[in-house]
Amino acid sequence: MYADVVLGLDIAPFERLLERAKRRRGVKMDYELPAQDLEVLVATYKARVFDESDKEFPEDPEEQLWGAMGAVFGSWMNQRAQTYRRLHDIPASWGTAVNVQAMVFGNMGNDCATGVAFTRNPANGVNEFYGEFLINAQGEDVVAGIRTPQELTRAARLLHASDLLSLEEAMPEIFKELSQVRQRLEEHYKDMQDIEFTIQQGKLYMLQTRTGKRTAPAALRVAVEMAKEGLISKEEAIMRLKPENLDQLLHPMLDPSAKKNVIAKGLPASPGAASGRVVFDADEAERLGLEGESVLLVRIETSPEDIHGIHAAKGILTTRGGMTSHAAVVARGMGRPCVSGAGSVRVDYAAKALYVGETTVKAGEMLTIDGGAGEVILGEVPTVPPQMSGDFGTIMSWADELRRLGVRANAETPQDARAAREFGAEGIGLARTEHMFFQGDRIVAMREMILALDEAGRREACAKLLEMQRSDLIELFTIMDGRPVTVRLLDPPLHEFIPHTEQELASVAAAAKLPLERVRRRAAELAEANPMLGHRGCRLAVTYPEICEMQARAVFEAAAEAGARSASGRPPIAEVMVPLVATVREIEILKQVIEDTAQRVQQERGVKLTYRVGTMIELPRAALQA
Repeated sequence: MYADVVLGLDIAPFERLLERAKRRRGVKMDYELPAQDLEVLVATYKARVFDESDKEFPEDPEEQLWGAMGAVFGSWMNQRAQTYRRLHDIPASWGTAVNVQAMVFGNMGNDCATGVAFTRNPANGVNEFYGEFLINAQGEDVVAGIRTPQELTRAARLLHASDLLSLEEAMPEIFKELSQVRQRLEEHYKDMQDIEFTIQQGKLYMLQTRTGKRTAPAALRVAVEMAKEGLISKEEAIMRLKPENLDQLLHPMLDPSAKKNVIAKGLPASPGAASGRVVFDADEAERLGLEGESVLLVRIETSPEDIHGIHAAKGILTTRGGMTSHAAVVARGMGRPCVSGAGSVRVDYAAKALYVGETTVKAGEMLTIDGGAGEVILGEVPTVPPQMSGDFGTIMSWADELRRLGVRANAETPQDARAAREFGAEGIGLARTEHMFFQGDRIVAMREMILALDEAGRREACAKLLEMQRSDLIELFTIMDGRPVTVRLLDPPLHEFIPHTEQELASVAAAAKLPLERVRRRAAELAEANPMLGHRGCRLAVTYPEICEMQARAVFEAAAEAGARSASGRPPIAEVMVPLVATVREIEILKQVIEDTAQRVQQERGVKLTYRVGTMIELPRAALQA
């Protein structure tokens, strides 16, 4: 270990020398080597150090100590430490420290041992002493897997059908003392602890304790139970849970007991786990999804054209893109697991296959992704469904008691709206109407409107879209049952609804019964130099007020219809959001269109609607002028 950690030498040659010594002696375990063999082995090790470094192994204890301390300080800036700090938001300026303490030995005989323990089960959070130990061994032996470790408790030994005595049975007095230490540490630190201990000639020594890492379900259970035990307050229990912990609990997770063959890693773009047959085409994903197949959509990168395939797929894998890529954002919005930016994966659309090193996965073969860990896994791995009751329900009820902030959901499908209600959302904060236009006959009607030459043509296409949008919004208002629903008017530029390849443009021309050249020319006219700030959102509605009028009518007619059907008698609350406003004049123009439409619908239906009109301040210019 000193040669590896301090001197920076490869450990593998030393391991081979040790294995050779054990084979010569005919033994399996390190501790079975007699003293004379160890003496020869140490001399061989020293010779190896000299061969590799051109320096003698340091014999002076002070030199050894300074070397060990230098290795610890130096490790603070290695790549692994930097990655760990980045993942856990630890500043590099904190630095690290070295404790120098007397050594105790767990390998001086059968009255010695070493072990690692958790004060609670880190896998599920159960309040039980959890850990392993080895008799006549040093600390590294427990975690290195060189010998089969023994259980701490008799109950754990019986559960795992082990023939090896537990610490509770082998050293009952030591176990009793260790159990008292366990309780004292939890009472002091008020959290689950990860502890290391050594027993030297019948005496227990505690080497270290730290807050124990745990799974998301375990974190939830530990927080709730410690609050109920009076160790911590409800407020502290809530604050201990990271948002990403709860996010994991809301999605199917891979079965922790299942074996998995990870072939690639990408970015954990959208949490949850999914298995499915690999497809490389959004249309194919939709077709197979409608047939009841579980599919995984694999793309180099996605575009708005793929949204129907993303919706049909159980999960999405892309080889390009980051945490804010199209695939990541849309997948999170739809609640689909997603791994993006898996750069080691090579996709060949023509061959309908993906390649990772020597591994090939063809269309139709099973693949699994873990969107919480960013893992791509060969084959199908079982998942476990999320559990919304029990400790999850308890922590959410405590949060409701203490919170001052209202929470609404992003939802534009009935499925998402129902899930939002189940999770306690107080309304829909954003229903993105463009997502309602990307599927099937809807995209055809949308393209008819885009390709129309005049207002009359646009209004004809808008009439078709009105029926579709109204039916969707009736469902949303009905499900939310009197809770506010914020409907955002059309936000993206029109070119996102028109494909880009020649083959796809020909398909659009055929569906719209228009000459290909006209479709090609319209696509060129709609191309944006800066799509984020171009002809989109409110500016599109100012240019074509009939689009704004159609969407406003869909909102108000849906609200009127849902109100008439309401079993509870609670009137729908409609909030119309005008997107991407930069100036006051834009909101004035469009608010007038919306208000006029609301008045007409109320007169036609003979109802009084509850509604508001507003915008979200999302552009720098709007923020500066607000």
